[in-house]
Amino acid sequence: MTFKVVSNSFKDGDYLDKDHILSADFGFGCAGGNRSPHLRWSGAPAGTKSFAVTCFDPDAPTGSGFWHWVVINIPASVTELVLDAGNPGSGKLPNGALQTRTDFGTAGYGGPCPPEGDHPHRYFFTVYAVGGNINANADTSAAVIGFQLHFNTLAKSAVMGLFKR
Repeated sequence: MTFKVVSNSFKDGDYLDKDHILSADFGFGCAGGNRSPHLRWSGAPAGTKSFAVTCFDPDAPTGSGFWHWVVINIPASVTELVLDAGNPGSGKLPNGALQTRTDFGTAGYGGPCPPEGDHPHRYFFTVYAVGGNINANADTSAAVIGFQLHFNTLAKSAVMGLFKR
C-alpha cells in the first residue's frame, strides 16, 4: 500500500476555502478563518514510530519559501488531524503531538496570505512517516525540524492547495 494523504477540506490542486486563510488578527491584510484543514493519511510503512505534518509555501517572495505549519511527534496510532487542529487553543491536536515555530514566529497554524496581486501560491500540506520522535521544543525552527525529518523520514505524501488574492 502506498503512503497517501487526503483532505476533506479541499482536493489536491484546488483553491483553499476562506476558512483556511490567515485571519485579520495577524495584520497581513487577509480576513480568513485561519483554521487548519482536515488531513487523513493511510499506508504508513512498517517501522513508523510517529508522524509529522508541515504546510509550506515555496512561492513566498522570501528567497526561501514560508513555513505555515509544523507539527511533530504525532503518535503512530493517529491517522488524521481534524479541522482546526492547528489552533493552539482548540485542544484538537492529538496527545503527544507538538506544534513548533513557523515563519510567523510562533507555533500553530498560520493560513495563506500571499501578496495582493501575486500569482496563485502553492501550499503543500505534507505528512511524514517518521522512524522515531523528533527532538525539539515549541520554539524550534522549521528549518531545524526539516533537517531532522530529512534523516528520519520513511515515507511522505502531500496534498497541495492554492490561494491568490
